[in-house]
Amino acid sequence: MEKEKTFRITGMSCAACSARIEKSLHRLEGVNGATVNLALETARVEYDDALVNDGGIVAAVEKAGYGAEPVEEDLPERDAEIRRVETRRLGILVVLSAALSAPLLISMVLMLIGVHDRILHHPILQLACATPVQFIIGWRFYRNAYLGVRGRSPGMDLLVALGTSAAYFYSVYNGFVLPVFSGRQGDLYFEASALVITLVLLGKFFEARAKGRTSDAIRKLMKLQPATAVIVRDGAEVLVPVADVSAGDTVAVKPGERIPVDGTVLAGNSSVDESMITGESVPADRGPGDRVTGGTINLYGAFMFRAERVGRDTLLAQIVRTVAEAQADRPPIQRFADRVSAVFVPSVLGVSAVAFAGWMIATGDLSAAIMSAVAVLVIACPCALGLATPTAVMVGTGRGADLGILFKNGEALEAANRARAVVLDKTGTVTSGELSVSDVVPVGSVTEEDLLLHAGIAEKRSEHPVGKALYDRAVMNGSIPDPETFEAEPGRGVRARFRGADLVVGRPPFLEDQGIDISRCETVLDAMEESGKTAVIVAAGGIAEGAVAVSDSIRESSPQAVADLQALGLDVYLLTGDNRRTAGYIAAVAGIRPDRVIAGVLPGGKAEVVRGLQRVGTPVAMVGDGINDAPALAAADVGIALASGSDIAVESADITLMRGDLSGVATAVRLSRRTIRKIRQNFFWAFIYNCIGIPFAAFGMLDPVIAGAAMAMSSVSVVTNSLLLRRFR
Repeated sequence: MEKEKTFRITGMSCAACSARIEKSLHRLEGVNGATVNLALETARVEYDDALVNDGGIVAAVEKAGYGAEPVEEDLPERDAEIRRVETRRLGILVVLSAALSAPLLISMVLMLIGVHDRILHHPILQLACATPVQFIIGWRFYRNAYLGVRGRSPGMDLLVALGTSAAYFYSVYNGFVLPVFSGRQGDLYFEASALVITLVLLGKFFEARAKGRTSDAIRKLMKLQPATAVIVRDGAEVLVPVADVSAGDTVAVKPGERIPVDGTVLAGNSSVDESMITGESVPADRGPGDRVTGGTINLYGAFMFRAERVGRDTLLAQIVRTVAEAQADRPPIQRFADRVSAVFVPSVLGVSAVAFAGWMIATGDLSAAIMSAVAVLVIACPCALGLATPTAVMVGTGRGADLGILFKNGEALEAANRARAVVLDKTGTVTSGELSVSDVVPVGSVTEEDLLLHAGIAEKRSEHPVGKALYDRAVMNGSIPDPETFEAEPGRGVRARFRGADLVVGRPPFLEDQGIDISRCETVLDAMEESGKTAVIVAAGGIAEGAVAVSDSIRESSPQAVADLQALGLDVYLLTGDNRRTAGYIAAVAGIRPDRVIAGVLPGGKAEVVRGLQRVGTPVAMVGDGINDAPALAAADVGIALASGSDIAVESADITLMRGDLSGVATAVRLSRRTIRKIRQNFFWAFIYNCIGIPFAAFGMLDPVIAGAAMAMSSVSVVTNSLLLRRFR
C-alpha cells in the first residue's frame, strides 16, 4: 500500500548532505519519492510498505551517515525542543572553541604589529590550543567529510576538513619537524585552522537560531488548541485532556475559553472570535445548529456543542498539516540549486588544487601555496546554497498561514508567481452565492401563486442553487407536493410531471428545445437580465406561464479585489454559466472588462476555458468555490479555492483562502512573488561570496580566517534575508 511519512534527519550540514540522503533513499526498492529539506531537517518519503518499511528507510539514512526517526505527528512540540537542544549544544561548542582560539588570535595580532611574545608564540602552547579545536570540537567535519566521500557526494564538511587540516599539519611540520632538520622554525598557522572552525561553528549557531524562527507560524498555530476540554458525562462536567475528546461527546465552553475541537452548537448562544481562521475581526454569532471551530475563542456567552471533528481531523490540525507539508516541499526553482550543488564541491577542489600548483610553480613558496589553497576551500562553502530555497519557502508559507492563505505545497507558491491571468468563477466567488427570488412575473391568466407552485414542484428535488431558491420561495406559500417524475440537465433546467401535466423550468434555450414558445416572456426576460438577475421560465402543459428572477449580490470586497489583481498586471476574467447580460452586469460592478467575460459556460466546460488560455501560453490561476469548479481548479496552473466553498473544491485547489472572499487572491500572488524574489536574492547572497572570494583566495589576497568569516556570513545572510518575509503585509 502506498504511504507517505515524514522522518526527522540529524547530522546534515549543507546541500550535498540532503542530496546524498535523497540518493540513498531513491535507491531503495519500494521508495517512489523522497524530498529532504535541509532547513526543516526532515525527509518526506513516499513508499510502498509492502516492499520497504520504516526500519529500512531509517537504515538507509544511517548507512549514508545520518540519523533518522519517523515523525508520527507533522510538527510535534518535541521538534522545537530538539532544535533548542541542538542550538544550545552549538553555543557551548562555540564558546569552548572561541576560548581555545583566543590565545592564537592574540598571538596573530601581536605578530602583525611586530610584537613577539615568547609564551603566546611558543609552538607547544599553540599546538595545545589548536589540537582540541581541530580534532574534538571539529570532529564533526571529519566524520561528515568521510561519509560524504564514501557516499560520492562530498559537501561543505570536506572543504572545511581539508582546509583546516592543511593549515594544522603544515604548522605542525613548521613548528616541530622542520627545526629538527634545519635548525629553524617555520611560520605557524594554527590560528587559521582553529579560527576557521570557530567561525564556521559560530555561523552554524546563528543559522540554527534563525532556522528555529522560520517555523514560528506553525508553533503559534499549534498553541491555539487548548490542552484540556470540559465534556458533559452523566449530567456532570468533567475536565479531560483534549486528546481524550471523541466525536459525539458533548463539550461545554465558558466565556473567554478557546473552543477545543470542531462541532455543532446544541444549546446556548455566544459570539466567537474566529479571526485566527477567517481573519475577520468582527465576532461571529453562534447558536443552536451553527458550526464552531477548534482554536477559536468564545467571547461572551456559554454554550454546549457536539464534538464532530477531533484530533487530526480538526480544521486547525489540517491547517497545521498543510503548512508543514508546504514548508517541507521543494518548489521547481530549487532544481537550479540541486544542479549547482552536484558539481560545486568537485569544482572547488579543482580550483584549490590549481591555486596550490600555480603558487608553487610561480614562487616555490609552500606556505603561500598552502594558505591560498586553504582559503579557496574554506570560503567556497555550499551551505547557503542549500538554505536559499527552503528557508524562504518556510517563512513565506508561514506568513501566508498568518494571513489566512494556505499554500498546499512549494510548487503552488511558485506557480502563483508565474500566473498572468486570473479566472474568477462568478457565483459564490465574485458574488455571495446566496441566491434568492427577486421577481415573479406571470403572463396571461396565470396567478403568481400558481406560477410559484409549479416552479416549486418542479424544483423540489433539485440540487442547483437556482432551483433551491425557487423552492424556498414557493414553500413560503404553503407545502409543496412531490413531483411524480423528475429529471435535471445540469446548467440548463429541469423537467417534472405532476397530475398528468409536464412542468419545465429553465433557461430559454432549454425550453425552446422542448418545443415551448417563450415569445410572450421575452420582454420580461430582457428587463430581468439587464438588471443583472438570473431569469428562468416556468412552463406547464407546454405553455410558458411566466418568468422568475433570482439575484445574487456581489461581495463588498470583490471590486477592490479585482482592482488589486489588475494593479498587479494580471488579466482578470469572469467565468459563469449565466447569460451574457447577467454576467456583464456583475462584471461591470466588479470592474472586469467586458471582453474578459466568459458567459454561458456549462459546468463541464470550465476546465476547457482554462486550457484554452493555457494553449496560447498564458499561465492561469483559477478561483472558485463550488463542486463544479473542481475540474477547472485542477486544470489551472494554480487553483485557488475559498474555504467557505465545497470540500471538493478545496481538495482540488493548490491554495486555500480561509477568509472566504477574493481579497486574499491578490495577497497570495504578492506573497508568492515576494517569496520567489527572496529565493533569487538568496541565490545571489549564496554566490556573491564565492564569486568575489574564490579569485581573491586563489591569488593569495584572502586570509583563511577572513575566508571562514565570509563563508559563515553567507549562510547567516541567506537565513536573515528569508526572515525579512515575516514583515510582509
